[in-house]
Amino acid sequence: MTALVLDDVSHNFGSRVALDHLTLTVRPGRVTALIGLNGAGKTTALRALTGRLRPTRGTARILGHNPADLPGDVAARFGHVVESPLVYPELTVTENLCCAARLHGQPGRATARGASAAVGRMGLGPWRHALARTLSMGNRQRLGIACATLHRPTALILDEPTSALDPQGVVLVRELVRELADDGAAVLVSSHHLDEVARIADEIVVLHAGRDVGRLEPGGTDLEQRFFAMVLAADSNSAKTRTADMEYRA
Repeated sequence: MTALVLDDVSHNFGSRVALDHLTLTVRPGRVTALIGLNGAGKTTALRALTGRLRPTRGTARILGHNPADLPGDVAARFGHVVESPLVYPELTVTENLCCAARLHGQPGRATARGASAAVGRMGLGPWRHALARTLSMGNRQRLGIACATLHRPTALILDEPTSALDPQGVVLVRELVRELADDGAAVLVSSHHLDEVARIADEIVVLHAGRDVGRLEPGGTDLEQRFFAMVLAADSNSAKTRTADMEYRA
């Protein structure tokens, strides 16, 4: 079964094409990395998949359901951090985690225990009683990821999860993502940091100009070279197609 699906999804912002017939599937127990240059369409794809954007065409599915209308029991098995972390600035770190636990259906007596475990897991101990609005960008990102994962989701989407993190935070997130996938979760991670996603991904999907332009095998010393070769080839093919179309119209 595929847990996360984009099926022939396209989306435009005015005259700009953000996604162009994108089809993507993520299976349980796998980490799929979506990589591309800035503006490639990564965040737009994740917004469509989480129900935060209705695509111009195509469909999205989370655990077999429309992401804009998830049943409660399905929403309780889903976690995501897209664009900015979803935390309440007026609540403390621990209070945010307790709220996240309750929103994901954990019983009241288990929330404090789950929040404490998440604090330790994400290295937030010194800030457990700090208001979220006082946190650094990196610690706010840690908190958002902790809130999205403390219920052990079976489907997880993370948008640039290590962008604001220090080296310790990067390692903590890397270990968490890999652990969840090894336990059977389907994980989709977007990034433009090739070296980082290569450490956790089972599959790397290259997105360019809103299109899936190929796959990269994780590992190897030439990963960056292979990525840029794929992007350049996609640009070259697009230029040839435009030229041929102009000649045909002429």
